[in-house]
Amino acid sequence: MPREPCERKFDCVAGGPEFGSRRNSTLNPAASDNREKLVLGIETSCDETAAAVVARSDDGSGRLLSSVVRAQWEDHRAFGGVVPEIAARAHAECLDDIIRMALKEAGVRLDEVDGIAAAAGPGLIGGLIVGVISAKAIALATGKPLIAVNHLEAHALTVGLTEGLSPPYLMLLVSGGHTQILLVRGVADYARISTTIDDALGEAFDKTAKLLGLPQPGGPSVENAALAGNPSRFQLPRPMKGRAEPHFSFAGLKTAVRQRAREVAALNDADISDLCAGFQQAVLESVVDRCARAIAIAREETAIKLTHFVAAGGVAANAALRQGLSDLAADEGMTFHAPPLALCGDNAAMIAWAGAERHAMGLVDSLDAPVRPRWPLDADAPKVRGAGVKA
Repeated sequence: MPREPCERKFDCVAGGPEFGSRRNSTLNPAASDNREKLVLGIETSCDETAAAVVARSDDGSGRLLSSVVRAQWEDHRAFGGVVPEIAARAHAECLDDIIRMALKEAGVRLDEVDGIAAAAGPGLIGGLIVGVISAKAIALATGKPLIAVNHLEAHALTVGLTEGLSPPYLMLLVSGGHTQILLVRGVADYARISTTIDDALGEAFDKTAKLLGLPQPGGPSVENAALAGNPSRFQLPRPMKGRAEPHFSFAGLKTAVRQRAREVAALNDADISDLCAGFQQAVLESVVDRCARAIAIAREETAIKLTHFVAAGGVAANAALRQGLSDLAADEGMTFHAPPLALCGDNAAMIAWAGAERHAMGLVDSLDAPVRPRWPLDADAPKVRGAGVKA
């Protein structure tokens, strides 16, 4: 059966607002021709095919000119999760059209772009290859520099585009593949403070949704079901709460949800809502406790004055988590920042912006730049027992 035309699945955000000027910038921009630098970004690291164009001024402020995202969940729904080969094929089928649409919505020609950025990792290798090869082909054909972007760094720097916030700041990165707290000292300069020793938080949301029969992606499904639930009905653990180390763990919580569900046996809608509410409350209390511990450690171990706390990644779209972290930041004398909901999940705007920041520092890549399915932001961070590839 022929696939549905991919253009019917696009989510477009064009002509984005101009954001505030960067504060306390430590960047050293390259020589300027007194115009904004335009960067095309490409994102294919998992199951969103995306392209975007951003503009960066010499003062570090940015504008989002276009952002086009094609989600693939309908392609994967029957399997209950992302199938890497299906994802890669879907990227290959639609990426050219999405790039053309992003350029058109931005009102720029390819020869006006100053750099081509692509997510080169971490992620699913097949999807990464599609995006990076496309970016290399465009860079070669146009003579524009290639910027191979770390997907995690893109999440970390998004608030620079949306709020004009520059490092240093402390960041909670919560996504389907990673749950970490990082000290963001600058572009390409990160120190990992904590990580998960088993599941990432987004993974835990997805698995909880699946075992309760909720649709994927699991994060929004669990959050929506929790709105009608009683978070106190089921007794669930608060993993790692009160521990001296700042790390996370969610596998035991997921198992506890499964056990409570089996005790009920035939789940009705009220049971599912109560389990989701209990799960979300347990997550909130655990994450806030872990972040408070990380803040204390960061203040003990660095001379940097930390006044900003950032949440980024797909799970940062969760309203309860955002509120809890905002309250924590206020209690700690910090201001809380998170990207707009549309830029929490995987998108190319963050790739383009990270590319623009790196381009401004002269951090460009050769056409033999590799893709990296595993690519930690802090490669020198000590290994944490149980963390495995999520370290």
